[in-house]
Amino acid sequence: MANAGFGQAGLSPYLPIAEHGLIGDLHSAALVGTNGTIDWYCCPRFDSPSVFASILDANRGGSFELAADVPTRTRQFYFPDTNVLITRFFASDGVAEIQDFMPITDDSGAAPHRLIRRVICVRGSLPFTARVAPRFEYGAEPHSAQLQGNTVLFRSESLSLALTATAPLECDGLDARSRFKLLEGESAVFALDPISDDVIPRACPQAEAEDQFETTVKFWRDWLAGSRYHGRWREMVHRSALVLKLLTYAPTGAIVAAPTTSLPEQIGGERNWDYRFVWVRDAAFCVYAMLRLGFTGEAEAFMRFLSERGIMRGSGSGGPLQIMYGIDGRNELPERALPHLEGYLGSAPVRVGNAATGQLQLDIYGALIDSVYLYDKWGQPISSDRWDELGVLVDWLCEHWDQPDDGVWETRGGRKNFVYSRLMCWVAIERAIRMANRRGLPADLPRWRQSRDAIYRQIMQRGWCPERGAFVQNLDDRVLDASVLMMPMAKFISPTDPKWLATLDALTSDLVSDSLVYRYDPEASPDGLRGVEGTFSICSFWYVEALARAGRLEEARLAFEKMLTYANHVGLYAEEIGLTGEQLGNFPQAFTHLSLISAAFNLDRALG
Repeated sequence: MANAGFGQAGLSPYLPIAEHGLIGDLHSAALVGTNGTIDWYCCPRFDSPSVFASILDANRGGSFELAADVPTRTRQFYFPDTNVLITRFFASDGVAEIQDFMPITDDSGAAPHRLIRRVICVRGSLPFTARVAPRFEYGAEPHSAQLQGNTVLFRSESLSLALTATAPLECDGLDARSRFKLLEGESAVFALDPISDDVIPRACPQAEAEDQFETTVKFWRDWLAGSRYHGRWREMVHRSALVLKLLTYAPTGAIVAAPTTSLPEQIGGERNWDYRFVWVRDAAFCVYAMLRLGFTGEAEAFMRFLSERGIMRGSGSGGPLQIMYGIDGRNELPERALPHLEGYLGSAPVRVGNAATGQLQLDIYGALIDSVYLYDKWGQPISSDRWDELGVLVDWLCEHWDQPDDGVWETRGGRKNFVYSRLMCWVAIERAIRMANRRGLPADLPRWRQSRDAIYRQIMQRGWCPERGAFVQNLDDRVLDASVLMMPMAKFISPTDPKWLATLDALTSDLVSDSLVYRYDPEASPDGLRGVEGTFSICSFWYVEALARAGRLEEARLAFEKMLTYANHVGLYAEEIGLTGEQLGNFPQAFTHLSLISAAFNLDRALG
């Protein structure tokens, strides 16, 4: 896949969100723009304070610029079947490329936290310039820079970095710069490493860079070889799988919702959130997608995260589960604004942490227990201790399902009786009953069945609006919500049930725009936030799957192919798509990619 150069975007210092690729080492990740600039990188973990964050403030955020010093066109693509990113520069005098990657040898949890940028001139000759300008602690912490031989040491109170290069380096006490010219066949290497004060920085000569490049390529290709998907959309499905793997934190098995914070859902608006945490819902759906493709190891690692971090043994005031956790399993994720950063294209505030952790979202019990059910079925049978923990969750849910909550979309407009929350409570209890019956496990089955059936009847009687001819957002309401697209996928209702087909038609009429799906209408259902948002990509892929399950295969295939055109040049998706097709929200987003995998899998199977 290719992409046009960034210069056509005008004079703005901010690239479009979609004009980026992602690299990582299963500990952290970095965004690399099509102009060769790394404008987002947190070290050494996903949730660490940023080192480069010029995507959130072009002046104060910090960046690693590396580009040809002449007018060029650029193209960006992934080295086949890997997460090694290549940015190519085409000029009148030559062609060169930057190979960006973070070395990785296995997913055991160990990583060097190294970032390597290798520049190679493949034709003619080209001059290059580099500017390495870290800004620690989200640009709030002062630092010094000192040149020692071919190494620049960046030191701040919280973190120290060493930049080594095979090209000449200069230092002004704050930033490092380099100017060099490459002839055909020549290369230069830049490596950025976190260091402690008593450790001598390690150089990265050409031979070591080549060795680490080959090792990293081998790791990604060996991992991807485990995929069992051989359907029509193999390239996009495998790219989505590689993204989900990139968003995994190897030491614990946690899966982050996205590697970024505060990329806006509306340019200039306040819908800016920190997604560098583990949402129970998102991670559980990731387990489903990974199991579908045959990657049982990732599902096993997430189950281990739940077990070792005591996630299923919680005892908070809002129930045993929180909606999200830190990548190390911590419960507290205090939210604060960073007023010194202007935000992407002026979209303030920039937030770190997430206050939604205190919300009550009952649907997460269904997502989690469904993932445990699928792992027990397709992976390994769960242990007796896990079953005991799951039983406690289901018993609690039988007592507490019939209450208002904050809902799947984490709106800040007050608790309501969301139909989707009731649906996923039904899923939680129904899947637990299935497990108990299949394996003969102890359970209070009469009570569980009574609760399951009560939820079913409530949804059918009060979640269905005869006037609208559709299942709706809240009990006894008229507002539509795309989350009900999960009803046939959760096996709550037949995909050809007349009530469901009527709902599908109503959603198509009110919330679908040329295959793109809005979550809901904020004017009809105020969500407590100012401004509007784009269409929600996970809903668009749910819509594809709902059409396919309803037998409307031509519509489903066309909608899916249209959705693929909204991917960026390397197959990545943000959370939302704006009015003119631009990517909005944190990027790339796990939720979108896992729903692409599910839609492709089920549509491919339906097409035969």
